Amino acid sequence: MRRVVFNQKGGVGKSTITSNLAAIAAAQGQRVLVIDLDCQGNTTRYLLGDAADDTPPGSAEFFESTLRFSVRTQPTGEFIVETPWEHLHLMPASAALDELHGKLESRYKIYKLRDALQALADDYDEIWIDTPPALNFYTRSALIAAQGCLIPFDCDDFSRRALYGLLEAVQEIQADHAPELHVEGIIVNQFQARASLPQRVVQELLDEGLPVLEPYLSSSVKVKESHELSRPMIHLDPRHKLTQELVALYESLGG
Repeated sequence: MRRVVFNQKGGVGKSTITSNLAAIAAAQGQRVLVIDLDCQGNTTRYLLGDAADDTPPGSAEFFESTLRFSVRTQPTGEFIVETPWEHLHLMPASAALDELHGKLESRYKIYKLRDALQALADDYDEIWIDTPPALNFYTRSALIAAQGCLIPFDCDDFSRRALYGLLEAVQEIQADHAPELHVEGIIVNQFQARASLPQRVVQELLDEGLPVLEPYLSSSVKVKESHELSRPMIHLDPRHKLTQELVALYESLGG
């Protein structure tokens, strides 16, 4: 299964959700690959810790290789590294992604990621793709390469209004380029059960028949500790409420 975590709004938890769901899948014995396409590299830092400073070859080098014609195609595995967590591999991101963007878009390399990930189908049970907070070349490449799309939602009115355009964008890419792609659901993140605004906004989504997933992910300072230590929640505190919510969310997806 190939999944993309996507929202055009920053700060909604894309990297946190991608990394933690992927880590849970790996902890349950699945062979998992995470693709980081955000030049900020938050997922890369989260999963590699200080090893991210060594700037191993990753998604930027993969896309750069598609710009060069060669009789011998460079294997995608050369851009993938191991993480400290068993069964969990990563194609790391770097700031070089930003520099390559214009060239890739003008040369129409939009299907290269899909082709590469399809070729890895026998190597991984699950592939998770983290995207930048924009509908740019990398995000479109990820949506075309994916089968399922998960949309983080952070319970405010601006996010709700932006959600409709986001869903339309996914549907357009599905119709034009990616018949396998479908929206698996909306992940409610940083939910505060005792606050009236999050409850009202989420209820509006449900009333409109949108695919809101359960459980909702609670707001917690523990996740900041998780970021600081570069330890996904399943490895930092398996019994924590947020960890249990993440595990239940992963299991609701059917693996």
